[in-house]
Amino acid sequence: MKPHFIRKSAASILVLNMLCFSLVPAMALAEGTQTQQTTKQESTTKTTAPAKASALPSVESLDLKVKSAILMDATTGQVLLDFNGEQPLQPASMTKMMTEYIIADYVKQGKFSWDTVVPVGKNASLTRGSRIFLAEGDQHTVKDLYIAMAVGSANDATVALAEFAAGSEQDFIKLMNEEAQRMGMTTAHFANSTGLDIADMPADFRTPGDQETVMSAKDAAILAKYIVTDHPDFNQFTTIQSYKFRERDKAPIVNLNWMLEANKSITNFKKYAYEGLDGLKTGHTSNAGNCFTGTAVRDGHRLISVVMGADAKSEAARFVETRKVLDYGFNNFETKQVVASNATVTGSETIKVKKAKDVDVPLVSSQEVAFVVPKGADVSKVESKVTMTPESASLTAPLPKGTKVGTVTYSLKPDGMNQTLEKTVDLVTAQDAEKANWFKLFMRAIGDFFSDLFHGIKNLF
Repeated sequence: MKPHFIRKSAASILVLNMLCFSLVPAMALAEGTQTQQTTKQESTTKTTAPAKASALPSVESLDLKVKSAILMDATTGQVLLDFNGEQPLQPASMTKMMTEYIIADYVKQGKFSWDTVVPVGKNASLTRGSRIFLAEGDQHTVKDLYIAMAVGSANDATVALAEFAAGSEQDFIKLMNEEAQRMGMTTAHFANSTGLDIADMPADFRTPGDQETVMSAKDAAILAKYIVTDHPDFNQFTTIQSYKFRERDKAPIVNLNWMLEANKSITNFKKYAYEGLDGLKTGHTSNAGNCFTGTAVRDGHRLISVVMGADAKSEAARFVETRKVLDYGFNNFETKQVVASNATVTGSETIKVKKAKDVDVPLVSSQEVAFVVPKGADVSKVESKVTMTPESASLTAPLPKGTKVGTVTYSLKPDGMNQTLEKTVDLVTAQDAEKANWFKLFMRAIGDFFSDLFHGIKNLF
């Protein structure tokens, strides 16, 4: 055989091998592209016919007779109604919601129990306003004092708990303000544990300065959301209609919340009783007027309402206005799931993971997304925006399922609402990314080498 023919045959075989190795990744790429196109096509065809939403009533049409009001969805934190909701005002005894939260949290953490006995100090014994007439040296359980605070809004019981939890009321106030910052309450400032005006505190225990307790209706709703979320058993206290604090007491403590659903059988309160309402806290001073943070649940949907600055001369006014706010929510809104858990995001279906058995690892959103929207609203026009983490560019196997590689923000502007609803969830790997064995990595490296070589030769011509 001639040498020239041998050299020509060898060259042909080399080129043939190069073409084979280059075609394999190309075919795999084409297959992946086809799969992605199929996925995209499927995602665009799974739409439902939108139902027409009815127009929402205006806030003005409610004719609210308050200084401010807010309505919040307890699950999502969405604000559904806002009437001067960010204006800081004196909350009166709604302040006690923060004391309630911290005490319940301490019990949850095991710092003390509901049965722990609390000694009453001088400050508590001198505290005025709504009270159960505690004397210095009295001893009562955390639970008894908590009920007196949550049900009867007893200032002296509140101070006794604050001093027991932190050593002094002033140190407890620091805890209250720290918690407010952690919760994202932007206007809240606490001057005491009760909501009393500073001038009404016992002289020897009075908070320095003249910065009174204030919070906006929105901040009160945020605080209430933390209560119902972190302490879902809150209503074992807030639904108590009456409670005899001491055997010698001639009359029991009566719940100041006239809207409790259980009151529908009480002659004096039945016209105020509200379906599903199980909390949360009233408030009243001459400066604050009548205030109320209410929460009600219907068909698993919990709403939080806050009214501040209702008629100071009418205890009923805060409940009349609260009914307007809650009715607005339950009559006009519903919760709709717009994205299921473990959903694929179009355009970000997979991610490359080095040294993985399967290089293209599927991605999904970490949790479902639900928005509270006007009843009948079209929720099919949800938009998504993906933001990848810097580390996602160099992921290497092995990786566990659920590894975060970025975030996806879903947004929707429903008909009838001026606001755009948004929620951001993690974008995670949908399965384990196992490391490939040495032989597969070796063959992959050879394929990559010849692929690069083929493209290099092609670019020469």
